[in-house]
This record gives sequence, structure tokens and C-alpha cells, in this order.
Amino acid sequence: MKDLIGLEFEPYSMAVEKGKIKELALALGDDNPIYFDLEAAKKEGYDNIPVPPTFLQVIDLWAGLGSAEKVAKLGFKLTRVLHAQQAYEYLGDIVAGDVLSVTSKVVKAETKSGGSGVMEFATMENHYQNQRGELVAITRSTLVHRL
Repeated sequence: MKDLIGLEFEPYSMAVEKGKIKELALALGDDNPIYFDLEAAKKEGYDNIPVPPTFLQVIDLWAGLGSAEKVAKLGFKLTRVLHAQQAYEYLGDIVAGDVLSVTSKVVKAETKSGGSGVMEFATMENHYQNQRGELVAITRSTLVHRL
């Protein structure tokens, strides 16, 4: 497992579209007008319509590796994987019209054993930069692979 630390995935990028922001807000049941109306967003201090807190999953889903591909790169079996943890750290605003470039790598990998058997844990960290080269967000996600 320790050999996985530092493994980098292929970088990707995607434009942030206000339609995708609206779709996610509707799916989440979040009716905050800043996700639908430019004037409401500007009134709250945004330059454009901002993304909901979990929007980075949309970028990863549509532009990054699929789950099966990522799990295969880690050497895990998809049927034995659990997405155990997800954390978001926002360092700046992300709004409609931004283009995010993403780099992703494994930052922690370990094997643990206990009452439920042997499990492998891999933590990936993604860095999101906007079109101005500003680091605007970091995510960390942990996958658990049951042996």
C-alpha cells in the first residue's frame, strides 16, 4: 500500500456552467436564489452564480477518471470498495464561467486489520485551480478496500 503514496492521476479540467450549478442545487433541494439568479448572487458579493458546496463532485464525475478506472489504478476490486470520507476546503470563490484544472494524487495509503478483516485505505487529494492559476479548493477523499 505504501507504494501508492504519490501516485498521480491524469490532470483534467472543466468549465463551470450555470446549468450544472442549477441542476445540482435542484437535486439537493437547495432553493437558495444565489444558485439560480445572477442578481441574487451579486447581492451576496459574488461575481457570478456560485457553486454549491459539493459541486466539485460534478467536476470530478464529468471530467475526471470514472470510479472503475480510478479503483483499477489503485489495484482495488470495485465490488469491495467503499467511499468512506469526503472533505472540502474552499480557498476562494468558484462561480459560473470559471474553468477549473484539477490535479489528483494519493497522499495516504495504509492497511489495517481488525474484527471485520483486513482493509486497505487510500486517501486522494485533489487541487482545483481556476483559469487565473489561483488555487480555489482542495478535496480529500478516502476509499476503503476490503480484502
